[in-house]
Amino acid sequence: MKLHLLFIGNTFIYNKPFQEYIIRKIEQQVGFVSSITYFKEKDNTLFLYLEQELNTANKIIIVTTKQTFTTVGKLICTVTSDNQILKGNILIPSKSIEHKGGNYLLNYKKSIINVLHINETQKIPDILVHYDGSNGSIQIFDENIDKESLFHILNPMAKTYDVSIELVSIIDGWFVVDITGKKYGNISKFINAVKKVLEDKVINSSNIVKHIIEKLTQLNRKVSFAESCTGGLLSYYFTKENGASNILDGSLVTYSNEFKENWLGVSEEALNRYGAVSHSVIKEMSEGAMNVSNADYTLSISGIAGDSGGTKEKPIGTVYISVRANIDERIKHQEVKLLLQGDRNYVQEQSTLEAIRMLLLIDKKSFF
Repeated sequence: MKLHLLFIGNTFIYNKPFQEYIIRKIEQQVGFVSSITYFKEKDNTLFLYLEQELNTANKIIIVTTKQTFTTVGKLICTVTSDNQILKGNILIPSKSIEHKGGNYLLNYKKSIINVLHINETQKIPDILVHYDGSNGSIQIFDENIDKESLFHILNPMAKTYDVSIELVSIIDGWFVVDITGKKYGNISKFINAVKKVLEDKVINSSNIVKHIIEKLTQLNRKVSFAESCTGGLLSYYFTKENGASNILDGSLVTYSNEFKENWLGVSEEALNRYGAVSHSVIKEMSEGAMNVSNADYTLSISGIAGDSGGTKEKPIGTVYISVRANIDERIKHQEVKLLLQGDRNYVQEQSTLEAIRMLLLIDKKSFF
């Protein structure tokens, strides 16, 4: 069954961090959210929408504010020919099969509906809809294959193990495979079969940064960053995950040339001769980050994110990334020049993802 999330209330539309927190916690507890719909508090089309949704065979989580919780309950009762009763100082449909605080669960036809209320200063309650274990995902890193070719490799195995798959390209060379088990599906055997065929290209994890943190924690290794155009976004990708302090000592956001010189030891000659966005400077940035931190791995990013500042030689979207690894008593170093498309924020996101991909590939032995 697909999981549909329905937000009812203005706060969920305009308070993005609050909205993202709720989605994140629901996905952690229940699994992938297939679709999300938003309604303002006084939207008079809500009843017709609920009537339609409750007649589908889906899991539905309805998130309301305290102010809209009772109104939503009334609408559900109208659809399901029920009435509200008082349970624990709140009104809920009498046909609810489970309730806990401001949170109740009911079945209607083939749907499972979980309604809860939460305000900005509250912790989200435990979700009453249960994860059925019929989904999984893996991540594949192969810059020498395209999405269509990869699908042709994976689909016969999916049929063998009675699972369906969907492929998503994150950036060039990085794919996420979403796996759904059918009636007799075996997701574990499918993943093992894929790993045998693709060998050191598959990571069995839905969260790649968590995977990196876990692996480096086990190896007692550290990573540090030197960022320019991404302005700390790479650091945020790591520090938003639990356990980041085990592997990340720090990061330097060196936006100006002066800071690149003073904090990272980038040479004035390289900056003047080649410019801040160049192979020479990005190489010295990653080297400087390693010298400052004594980390086992360093990543550095410098580029022109836009929406202005580009030149004919270095157009908007030009980004240089460097990765350095001091492992097995030797230093490995790789650089890449990217010409990215998109607005400022998307260029920053793509740059960050490419840096993470490069970190994985410079030490396949440790990460795959």
